[in-house]
Amino acid sequence: MPVVELREVSKIYDGGSVGLDRASTRIGRGEFVFLVGPTGCGKSTAIRLLTKELDPSAGDILIAGKKLGDVSPSKVPLLRRNIGTVFQDYKLLPNRTVYDNVAYSLQVIGEPRTDIRRKVPDILRLVGLSTKLHNFPDELSGGEQQRVSIARAFVNHPPLLLADEPTGNLDPETSIGIMQLIYRINRTGTTVVVATHDNEMVDKMRRRVIELREGRIVRDELSGLYRPDESTTEFAVRLRGELGVGPEGHPN
Repeated sequence: MPVVELREVSKIYDGGSVGLDRASTRIGRGEFVFLVGPTGCGKSTAIRLLTKELDPSAGDILIAGKKLGDVSPSKVPLLRRNIGTVFQDYKLLPNRTVYDNVAYSLQVIGEPRTDIRRKVPDILRLVGLSTKLHNFPDELSGGEQQRVSIARAFVNHPPLLLADEPTGNLDPETSIGIMQLIYRINRTGTTVVVATHDNEMVDKMRRRVIELREGRIVRDELSGLYRPDESTTEFAVRLRGELGVGPEGHPN
């Protein structure tokens, strides 16, 4: 059973602009998929439809076999508990520490305090921020803020992670680190969908690509060029080499 399925999904906004136009696709468990295309092609619309922030004008969207059209408003928080979401602008709470930003996503779903105290340091270790838990967002670099955002999205180990332009504000070396982290999460078994216009990064990552243009899926291809057992370290080294980025983030 696919984790994500779109069946002839269209989204027409009130002004008449087209977000999606009869889009159909299936994304299986554990896949790493890029949504690509120019600004306004429908990438962000697709992400917002999957979290039920928007409802489609036509067609069906299924998450793990369940139609989102059948999910009542009161059950939407439960749905979102199983979907981690990462944004270009991080969406961190500025007056809370790194620890509290991550803990907050567990508090709102009623996680016991003892579990929060165990889970938050664990996830901050995974994203490489265990020394920054008492820092506030404005004391962090853009890349570090995005790592906090990813930690918050993944602290509950959701089966699906959606990332909308996660490297949009970051330099090439920082972007590689963020992609390496998202790949590490994917290797734990989480299905990952990344919307991005960073075509060079997409080409080098050699994962499945779904291309949108004016709301239509114009390409859906699986790249067979990568080794499925590639470690996160091998992945980062390969990416740096192919993007021509040295270890300090400078072009080679």
